[in-house]
Amino acid sequence: MSREKKLREAALEYHSSKPEGKIEVIPTKPHSTQTDLSLAYSPGVAEPCLEIQKNSADSYKYTSKGNLVAVISNGTAVLGLGDIGADASKPVMEGKGLLFKIFAGINVFDIEVDETDPDKFIEIVKSLAPTFGGINLEDIKAPEAFEIEKRLKAELNIPVMHDDQHGTAIISAAALLNALEISKKNIAKVKIVVSGAGAAAISCTRLYKALGASPQNILMCDSKGVIYKGRTGLNDEKLEFAVDTPDRTLEDAMKNSDVFIGLSKGNLVTPEMLLSMNENPIVFAMANPTPEIDYNLALETRKDVIMATGRSDYPNQVNNVLGFPYIFRGALDVRATDINQEMQLAAVKALADLAKQNVPEQVIQAYHVKNMKFGRDYIIPKPFDNRLITKVSMAVAKAAIDSGVAQHIITDWKAYEEELLDRMGGTDEKIIRQFKIKAKDNLKRIVLNNAEEYNVLKAAQIIAEEKIAQPILLGRRDLIEKTKQQYNLEIEAEILDIDTVYTQQDFKKYVEYLYNKKQRKGINSQQQANQLLKNSDNFGALLIEMREADSFLTGFTKNYTDSLNQILKVVDYSESSKKVSSAMILLSKNGPVFIADTSLNTDPSIEELAAIAEVTANFVKQLGIEPRVAMLSHENFSGNSKLSRKVIEAVKLLNQSNPDLIVDGEIQPDYALNEQLVSEFSFSKLESKPANVLIFPDMISANLSTNLAKSLGSIKSIGPVLLGLDKSIHIINRNSSVEDIVNLATLASIDAHVKK
Repeated sequence: MSREKKLREAALEYHSSKPEGKIEVIPTKPHSTQTDLSLAYSPGVAEPCLEIQKNSADSYKYTSKGNLVAVISNGTAVLGLGDIGADASKPVMEGKGLLFKIFAGINVFDIEVDETDPDKFIEIVKSLAPTFGGINLEDIKAPEAFEIEKRLKAELNIPVMHDDQHGTAIISAAALLNALEISKKNIAKVKIVVSGAGAAAISCTRLYKALGASPQNILMCDSKGVIYKGRTGLNDEKLEFAVDTPDRTLEDAMKNSDVFIGLSKGNLVTPEMLLSMNENPIVFAMANPTPEIDYNLALETRKDVIMATGRSDYPNQVNNVLGFPYIFRGALDVRATDINQEMQLAAVKALADLAKQNVPEQVIQAYHVKNMKFGRDYIIPKPFDNRLITKVSMAVAKAAIDSGVAQHIITDWKAYEEELLDRMGGTDEKIIRQFKIKAKDNLKRIVLNNAEEYNVLKAAQIIAEEKIAQPILLGRRDLIEKTKQQYNLEIEAEILDIDTVYTQQDFKKYVEYLYNKKQRKGINSQQQANQLLKNSDNFGALLIEMREADSFLTGFTKNYTDSLNQILKVVDYSESSKKVSSAMILLSKNGPVFIADTSLNTDPSIEELAAIAEVTANFVKQLGIEPRVAMLSHENFSGNSKLSRKVIEAVKLLNQSNPDLIVDGEIQPDYALNEQLVSEFSFSKLESKPANVLIFPDMISANLSTNLAKSLGSIKSIGPVLLGLDKSIHIINRNSSVEDIVNLATLASIDAHVKK
């Protein structure tokens, strides 16, 4: 079966599977009781109606209008399919609605209007406008699209944008600014050739002019050739771009040009045309699905070409999804009456700037590469970059306020940034952000062992960039530098070269310190101390012991217990702890849940179980969270089994040693985590609030339960966190992901602050 046939069958199956289509309406308010329905509809619904009658602006307060966009088309210019009619355009409009929702949290009604007369179409859209906070026009052919958008923008007081025009313009303009920077060319001086004279091409060219491109240096070509002064039969839009030139064909125009913008048909540009362009040519071949020149052919023809297309299977995709969700997000959030040129230019600059910043790890993973960096193959951000919603939306909102089209003025921009992140991130991401804020407030020095490894080194880069902590790289300098160069990593961090640190004069102070601390406790000579410190686990731990750094992360290349056994030769238990244990943090929709012990104590005694609960509860307090501890078993408050009786005795010990701690058991985990179920036990210290600390009766059950929860894919985790030492030292699971290392480093930084 051919690739095209496979794609066709997969696409049809995707759209036709139950439920048909791609979007649905979901209630946002309770609706399970008669009281709920009386508030949602009659008689309660009359109250907001009367308030809106008094003040129409209250529709933003009492309805979904402020987060609702209409995606409207008449089907006259659908993708590359042409005039296929309103009904056939619906899959595209539903798809646009899906993109609005997943990338910016904006709700959409798609509206397909069976009307090609511009005047009638405008009247229909105007009559629908009170429903919406904004209107996204889509797939309407030129030149009617210009008139329709122009009039609707003038006659309505909500933002209106024809995305086929402005979306491509904004994204390509951002890419163009960066391509010009890489090629060291000035936008005011370059010769630009535009192939195509439809809505997108004209809007793109207008925006390039607003960015400083000289009109005399722009040659626009339609199907009949160059648009030049004196050529007959040109409409008003094309006349705007007519210039004095002897060039008559696309081939003529391409000679000695610097930039080619393709918004026309596939395979129009030959290798010879490309070779006729100036040094470091910029070629945006954006016809879909077949570019004006094939990407691989272009690179074979000219090694110095900076290439972009509209396709996702090549670098530098000019994808409108980088723009419209966030432009409307910013416009809606300030209740803008328009999406003006100032807002569009703000989006351009935000996108261009974002591409120059280091790329988040989750984006790199999504595209199955090791690193991305600003350059010829990366001149615009990727669609799955979750920074887009803050960078672009905030820039657009600020521009709307500054240009006077905003009806709601944002004053607390930090709060607005958090609001945007909350819209798109789950509870787990919000919890991690809160932990990172706490870590950033008290910047600590964290030593990262095994820094030669890519995951550790990349995590160090993120830790430094996000100012979570100041990383110190422990490993072999030559291998660290090799990994940095191989994956194009830029890291501002101190390196402790494991090969040379032992030969330095001041190494004696470490040996003497360890010998004095541990003599008669397993180390009986300086020679023995010297030998121990040649293990990087021991050396890193001693740096923290001697307060030359604040926290130590190790274990990436070793078994968990192997690293722990080395660390315990150097570092003592904390004064308040009788036991070393570990805890995993599961980030649930109801907040973090701490699970212990997942890694160390196989079958803890009653006393050990109580100690594990106490040290875990103390750690939870460090994070600013009130611990509510459930001591788990397979039954609820029955004491019928030996296991349950062990748990009951551990609870008694805790009540004696720490009477203020909210702790109870034995209890099953489903009861402990469910507000309604736990409320059945009125006698319990947990009362009617669910637990957030779960202490399992043995390591196996804790470990299996944690891994089961993680494997379901809906719950993120952090850890394991090492508890019970008097210094902030934590062990990374072998071959942990970059994200896992960053998250554990965040908690290590908080832990270090509390311990210090």
